[in-house]
Amino acid sequence: MDAETNEMLTRVGPGTRMGAVLRRHWTPIAGATEFDDKTRIKAIRLMGEDLVLYRDLSGQYGLVQRACAHRRADLSYGFVEKCGLRCNYHGWAYNETGQCVEMPYEDTVAARAKYKDKVRITAYPVREHAGMLWTYMGPLPAPELPNWEPFTWANGFTQIIISEIPCNWLQCQENSIDPVHFEWMHTNWSRRQTDAMAELGPKHLQVAFDEFEYGLIYRRQREDLPEDHSMWTVGRVCLLPNCFFLGDHFEWRVPIDDENTLSISWVYTRVPNDAEPYVQETIPTWHGPIKDPETGRWISTHVINQDFIAWVGQGVVADRTKEKLGLSDRGIQMLRKQLMTDMDAVENGEDPKGVIRDPEVAAFVSLPIAERDLLIEGVSLDTYRAHPVMSKHLERFMFQAGQPAQVWDAYCDAMGIGGVKAIDDRIVIEI
Repeated sequence: MDAETNEMLTRVGPGTRMGAVLRRHWTPIAGATEFDDKTRIKAIRLMGEDLVLYRDLSGQYGLVQRACAHRRADLSYGFVEKCGLRCNYHGWAYNETGQCVEMPYEDTVAARAKYKDKVRITAYPVREHAGMLWTYMGPLPAPELPNWEPFTWANGFTQIIISEIPCNWLQCQENSIDPVHFEWMHTNWSRRQTDAMAELGPKHLQVAFDEFEYGLIYRRQREDLPEDHSMWTVGRVCLLPNCFFLGDHFEWRVPIDDENTLSISWVYTRVPNDAEPYVQETIPTWHGPIKDPETGRWISTHVINQDFIAWVGQGVVADRTKEKLGLSDRGIQMLRKQLMTDMDAVENGEDPKGVIRDPEVAAFVSLPIAERDLLIEGVSLDTYRAHPVMSKHLERFMFQAGQPAQVWDAYCDAMGIGGVKAIDDRIVIEI
């Protein structure tokens, strides 16, 4: 890849080609449970724009530019009203559309002038869905917000995990179409972190990549799995433009700017049949650490933390002019080609791939899902305990380090194993 193409694919700020593609999709930006009576305002940076996410006293969410239109005071230090957000400097107030609705001094001394009607700041729509807050930062009319099939599943415990990763979004997303890394990063490296002489895990014998309506699919065949295993017949999904879907969870890579990324994971665990019916009242959101405070090194004990290390290890923005791609990287080449095609589409006034504008289609969007029946129908607790992989999810949260104790306790109650103490978070996972 030449430097110009690398620049084009990685830059996401206003006016950039890749930024224009990303802005044509709804993207999650926070968890709904991050907002309560104590926390109503949050400064947030998205795609190079400094913004404020808030929930006003009537429950309406808003996402507006961080600088007040008056004299650029920081609106993240403002305060919410029944309708909107008020600047703490001179009291100018804005609603969720960015329209200024009050200028206290001007409204008092020159009400007829209606100065407030002439002032509007940048604002983006916000919707709550599946426990997350989503925004659309592109031109109107906005497309439909997809209701992905797993969002409709019952009898499951869901949690949302957010981390800030100090690198560009694209090297995170390329991980979503890289099947062979599982063999080395998650299996072999996990084993060798604990035992330098540990036996290596099963090898990949074959990988394949397919296109579908909403992205790409990778399929993998390992020497320990039968040819009709769902990892080969169904596979995993690289969901355009910036998500990885693995059946029981989504991982979004949301650009903060060109050099930082929000990792937002939505994780669903089917409760055992013994615990049905289970209705989750609220979906907890927690922020996962990425560095060990004692050593200053990246945390390497959990699956997604291991991915973080691969991403940041490529540099703040990966220099793809120096890479040497291998035979297993065909999916990465397909992803890059699709993003280039999407940039051309947007410049021609068309939607990029994966955008949905039909409300009926968006109401329930099915995806390729390995072991779909298991996730929907569930199994007994005894089957959970006997399963070589599922049983590990009764011992700890496998995907990311730092799960709060109260979330683990709520999870155990949902799973019908209340009182179980989680394995020490500092112990490396076993896959």
